Amino acid sequence: MTTTTLAVLVPLLPFLGAAAGLLLGRTAPGFVRPLAVLPSLVSLALAVLVAVRQGGDRAVDAATELTPTGSVPIELALHIDGFAALVAVVVGIVASCVQIYSTGYLREDPRYPSYAALVSLFTSAMLLVVYSGDLIVLLVGWEIMGICSYFLVGHYWETPEARAASLKAFLVTKLGDVPFLIGLFALATDTGSFRITRVLGAVTSGGLDHPTLIALLLLAGVAGKSAQFPLHTWLPDAMAGPTPVSALIHAATMVAAGVYFIARLLPVFAASSAAMIVLAVMAAVTMFGSALAALAQDDIKRVLAYSTIGQLGYMTSALAVGDRGAAVFHLLSHGAFKALLFLAAGVLIHASGTNSLAAMSRMKDLRERVPDAYWTMTVALLALAAIPPFSGFFSKEAVLGAAEHAATGHAGHVPGAAGWIVLTAGLLTAVLTAAYAMRLWLLAFRGHGTEAPDHGRQPVTMTSVLWVLAVPSLAFGLMYARLPDWFDGRDLTPVLTTSVLGTGMALVGGIVTYAAWRHTTALAARVPLGAVAAHPDADAGQVEAEAIASHAPAYGNVAYAPDPADPGRLLLGPIHRHAAVGFHLDTLYARLFVRPVLAGAALVRFLDREVVETYVRGAGALPRWLGEAVRRAQTGNVQTYVSALLAGTVVLTVAVLLVATGA
Repeated sequence: MTTTTLAVLVPLLPFLGAAAGLLLGRTAPGFVRPLAVLPSLVSLALAVLVAVRQGGDRAVDAATELTPTGSVPIELALHIDGFAALVAVVVGIVASCVQIYSTGYLREDPRYPSYAALVSLFTSAMLLVVYSGDLIVLLVGWEIMGICSYFLVGHYWETPEARAASLKAFLVTKLGDVPFLIGLFALATDTGSFRITRVLGAVTSGGLDHPTLIALLLLAGVAGKSAQFPLHTWLPDAMAGPTPVSALIHAATMVAAGVYFIARLLPVFAASSAAMIVLAVMAAVTMFGSALAALAQDDIKRVLAYSTIGQLGYMTSALAVGDRGAAVFHLLSHGAFKALLFLAAGVLIHASGTNSLAAMSRMKDLRERVPDAYWTMTVALLALAAIPPFSGFFSKEAVLGAAEHAATGHAGHVPGAAGWIVLTAGLLTAVLTAAYAMRLWLLAFRGHGTEAPDHGRQPVTMTSVLWVLAVPSLAFGLMYARLPDWFDGRDLTPVLTTSVLGTGMALVGGIVTYAAWRHTTALAARVPLGAVAAHPDADAGQVEAEAIASHAPAYGNVAYAPDPADPGRLLLGPIHRHAAVGFHLDTLYARLFVRPVLAGAALVRFLDREVVETYVRGAGALPRWLGEAVRRAQTGNVQTYVSALLAGTVVLTVAVLLVATGA
């Protein structure tokens, strides 16, 4: 087979698996799990083969016109360069691991067939985005991921949290997609093509007439899809879905799509210095703010969600200083260790048989009960904190090195201000990242919470996947010397200055957090830990209100007191309560946008009901009255009809005579 044929099969196989899974889910349930796992594994094998054949050399390009448009053509096109080939491999690895893991995690779920089909469709859409050489075809995969995320996040639709989270994810991402679509059309108008290679060629030759406007419109879509400030608020709430879905969305699919899109079209953004500054500021605010929020969360999945937002900020910051090699390097590294973190968290949750164990304040003695999760999660957290020699150190150092390069004026056309913004925010975020990683490890595996019942050994399909992902989380960064050939030839060797600064900041964050934990643990020995409200027959709303009043997490009809050994409260001090709720951005958006929209909708409803419908009812009343009058004239009496006829004849005769006489 040719490389082009293999590349076409990579996204096609998961799509066919999704279709077959939906068709056979009810009639032949025994085929559902093989149809979920096998297409993903075969697709992964083909993606690896495509990467081997591409080898980081000249890009593989193929195209055929999809349909004549009369203006800018739309083509079914492939454009597979080095980083596209590697991103497809990571997507295949994560998707395959998620599908295998889900066979154990959701083995008792009656809606598993539809879930597995949606995961396969999601995977197919992301692979389409990765390999696509035409922006409209890329947009198709982009939107399919959006609708799949809506259904997957809302998998537990019985709960109001899942319904609200799925709707919020859909609406916020669509809010960014509207200007994104306008930006794509504006880009095609300026360059005369949706084909990525032709667009980049036109940009190189100076054929872009409105670079700043186009770049900012496209950034809105990227901010929504990749959960960057100010459109990041949907991602923490998306934790209401199954944990494997969180791993899928956060690791190498969907949220990485925006970063990948900028990397693919980086010359378009680099054509505008203003757009690069905006991108740098967006990345800096995202990194630092999300790290503060992560340090204040009690739910382990929300910690990881804010962590994802921050790590995506590192990727976009690398793009803001013009280094897509560093950005994609961190994307690949992050894909491995973040998938591992979420799936390990799923093992902790599954061990208790309830999602309530996601609260770290309730965790106790998990090191002995789930050793696989303990060891692999430790590896992933070290990678997240960028401790050498774990993969996150090398990829994050590439970002900081690129920022230092731009800040000192050695990045050519990249504004020096963008470099300083990114470098400063990146180093500060390194401290906070190590802090919340250490806090998570301490509370999850050395916490003093309420011990949950032991539900026995976890399925091998779940624990084996953790060890598979632990390998790249540990060793992938060591490939930095071979990756430049795949990434435009940019050197990814760690820089001494930023390596020392970054690692030093991470160690400071970890050590200070550990010291704070030791201090709070000593204090906790004198503070009774338990429930502030634990009434078996209590109203859940009342208990939740008590929990909110005391800043304690609520579970069912029990509101648990905050863990007094939580170092996050000591480290954040008075801003902890604000960071815990995402600095009130949801409340702000509700007041600025949601309430005015609801008020406008109420006004439209009133006008429609009281004004428009009044005219409609009036317009219908007149014919009805005329019809009633005519109906009453139809008596069925022949004598009445003849009398009326004669009377009418007389009236007409008189009228004619009067007219004639007057004439």
